[in-house]
Amino acid sequence: MAEAIQEKIKNYRTAPFDARFPNTNQTRNCFQNYLDFHRCNKALSDKGQDVAPCDWYQRVYKSLCPMSWVSKWDEQIESGSFPGKI
Repeated sequence: MAEAIQEKIKNYRTAPFDARFPNTNQTRNCFQNYLDFHRCNKALSDKGQDVAPCDWYQRVYKSLCPMSWVSKWDEQIESGSFPGKI
């Protein structure tokens, strides 16, 4: 299974279609993948497992989200004022 994940990440070009977000506006998709990345990292690192599968979420949010949003969210996480539940 890990090989399949690594193969998908290697062949990654841009965010694939996500049926949860069928509309043109991808703002919620961006935010959800950002949350999923940080939740995945937290869950796997708490269990002492490899966090490589979380790279998929990071690649997706980096292709969808403006970097100004990402840097703002990173600052909010560091200061403890991030509105999402991670």
